[in-house]
Amino acid sequence: MVAGEFNFGVLSRREVPERIFKAGDVIFREGEPAQELFLIKSGTVTIRSESHLIAELGENELFGEMALIDKSPRSATAVAATDVTLIPVSEKQFLFLVSETPFFALSVMRVLVHRLRLYNRIG
Repeated sequence: MVAGEFNFGVLSRREVPERIFKAGDVIFREGEPAQELFLIKSGTVTIRSESHLIAELGENELFGEMALIDKSPRSATAVAATDVTLIPVSEKQFLFLVSETPFFALSVMRVLVHRLRLYNRIG
């Protein structure tokens, strides 16, 4: 981890109810409204748009942040590739973390930039 970077894993230590999905379960579908983003506590999630694999994400990675930030419908479908335990972060919790923890906001921006760079390379 880069010095001064937020450790998303600390979110899993908060008193937030976990959500458990079995392998193959759809977490959310492309086009649905967003009420939360998710932190992967354990397991693997695939992100797909139509039939194209966009990403495979694992422990301590965030997903679902784009639609929460810009209040647009989900741009992709998230599916549990393995049994997965997720920590949901509501819009209210997200805004609190952004305002109270600058490293959290910076780390989310870094995630977005990293994903944009990957998309630009393959898209």
